[in-house]
Order: sequence, then C-alpha cells, then structure tokens
Amino acid sequence: MDTALECMPCFKRMAVQEARLACPDDERLQQEIVAEWEALLPTLDMDVPPPAVASVLANLVRQKTGIRDLYADDKREANAFVLGLLPALQDRVEAEREVGDPLALALELAVIGNYIDRGVDLDFDLEKELAEVAESLSPKVMRAFRERVVPGASVLILGDNTGEIVLDKLLVRELRRMGCDVTYAVRSRPVLNDATMADARAVGMTSLCRVVESGVDTPGTVLSRCTPEFLDRMRASDVILSKGQGNFEALDGAWEGVFCAFKVKCKRIARKTGLAFGSSAFRMSDRQETDRD
Repeated sequence: MDTALECMPCFKRMAVQEARLACPDDERLQQEIVAEWEALLPTLDMDVPPPAVASVLANLVRQKTGIRDLYADDKREANAFVLGLLPALQDRVEAEREVGDPLALALELAVIGNYIDRGVDLDFDLEKELAEVAESLSPKVMRAFRERVVPGASVLILGDNTGEIVLDKLLVRELRRMGCDVTYAVRSRPVLNDATMADARAVGMTSLCRVVESGVDTPGTVLSRCTPEFLDRMRASDVILSKGQGNFEALDGAWEGVFCAFKVKCKRIARKTGLAFGSSAFRMSDRQETDRD
C-alpha cells in the first residue's frame, strides 16, 4: 500500500508521542523533534508503505536523542504481562482440541494480540478481549490456510509487536503439532514496540521454533528493506503468515498470496477490508494495490 493523505494526522501524533517519551523533561527538544518532522513530511516519498515512513520518524528521534530502543521498557512490560496470561490460554487451546478447532482458536487469540501496538492510539482491555474471543475470522480464508498447513509444509510467520509475540507462541505450537516446519521472523532493529531477536529470546520463541531477522528497520515487512537471504526464505516458504496491520500495509499489492492476520486499526484499512474498526481480519494479500486515496 502507498501512504495516503489521511495517514498524516497519525504520523504527527506519533511524532508528539515519541518526542515526549524520548525526552520527557526537555520541552524545547520535544518541539524541535516535532518541528523537524513536520518539515520533513512533505519531502517524503508517499508511494512507499506507511511503515517505511514511520521508520524515518524513528530514525529522526534516534538521531536527536541517542536513544536506540525508545520503547524498551514498554516492550518488557508487555511481554511479561502476556506471559502471565499464557498458561491459562494454552489450557483453553488444549481444551478446544477435544470439542472444536484448536488451530482457529490459537489464530484468533494471536490476532487479538495485535491490539498491542504503540503506533496507533487505541483504548482496549486485552484480558477482556481474550476472554471474549469469538469466531470472527473469514471461514473461506481459514479453509484455504488449513489446506496449506499440512505435515511437512514450511510456514514463515512474519511477527509484529511485543506482547503479541507471546500469543503467537500458541499458534506456533499448534502448527508444529500439525507437522509444519515453522520459522518466525522479527525486525532487525528496534522500531516502535515491534519484536526483535532479543524479545524472541526473552519470551521463549527461540526455544520453540527457528527465529530469523528479516533485515527491516520498519514496523512492517517492507520488501526493499529485507535482506536478500530473507527474501529467498520468503520465496521458498510454502505458507507465509503475516501478523499485524503494518505487515499487511507493506505486503498487500507487493506479494501475492500471503495470509494476513491483524486487527483493523484505522479507517483506511477498514474501508479496504470492508471490516469495522477493531475487527479481526484474516485475508490474502493481493498482487496489485488499488486503494489510492
């Protein structure tokens, strides 16, 4: 997807948020960061996906403050909080094995984890959302996914946020139980609250499956920022499951046939998917982007 005019208010809000977080006691520096960002925005390439633009802001804040991982504390807290919920959720998935569809439940729970996104301004109760999980994912796409995740299939999961990565472990366990060879991809550089290799180690994902870095420093798998090796891995995978709205924005129109699972967190994505704001989306990426606002 390209970056639309209606993305601008979100980018300006992010600049204020990150300036305040990076230098809470230095209002002059906060104003300097926001002013430089607002001057820089009109010069940026709007034909790139929104995550590519967001990374420019992250680099600006990093250069102005010297802070490498702005959301480090937030990420640790999110991972720790969701790890505390994980045993009970795993029990629910196991119980579902006796009466229903554990793969669908694991995926539903993992999608709810996509709420944990510091790039958008959301008010939600994660525990309540997890407790009230419902069958909301597209049955048609779920059938297509199930047909592909057969024993021996190589499945590449494109991870997104911290906290969310903990819930993704439910899905990874289920796929491995089904006989799939699972690889989980993380960002190569801290950006927003997205998961990196350090986070994968901290939550135990590296003990569960193969974890690799994609090469990107963007809050979405922007193909031009991926390493050649990672792109080869994508081409070689039988199934690619993209987690998160940022990954969907980066891949839709650029890589056909990716299964995209995310929370709808802006009006533009709601229009494109035909789903209400806050809905769980599960769809296939298209080859050619048609949404030009």
